[in-house]
Amino acid sequence: MKRFLTATIVPLVFFVGACTTSEITTGDLGKTRDTAAGKVLVSSSGMTLYIYDKDTPGKSNCAGMCAVAWPPAKAAPGATARGDFAPVTRADGARQWAYKRKPLYGYAGDEKPGDVVGDGIGGDWHVAHP
Repeated sequence: MKRFLTATIVPLVFFVGACTTSEITTGDLGKTRDTAAGKVLVSSSGMTLYIYDKDTPGKSNCAGMCAVAWPPAKAAPGATARGDFAPVTRADGARQWAYKRKPLYGYAGDEKPGDVVGDGIGGDWHVAHP
């Protein structure tokens, strides 16, 4: 039993721990990076940002385990719109950045700045191009 728990919990903890890279400070809005998928929007830590086809304009439809794998691009409580960027309020009350009304997310499978591992997953996730 111990072997089973170690084999399942350790990867889960690592996976969840990788989900903290999607915050965007106001000063970093519009920050980009050249990647294998072209020029993409990135978080304040330089990680690739993604959009989700199942979202509706200004509303995130990624919650629960989805938001664990695809952490929302956090917006500070007092953040206000700037150009094509505006914060949206999620169902849980948290604030998330959106670009042209499309909520932005990181991806837990990206390990370092410039990774675009999440591009095309499920046919619904795409890198956010400026």
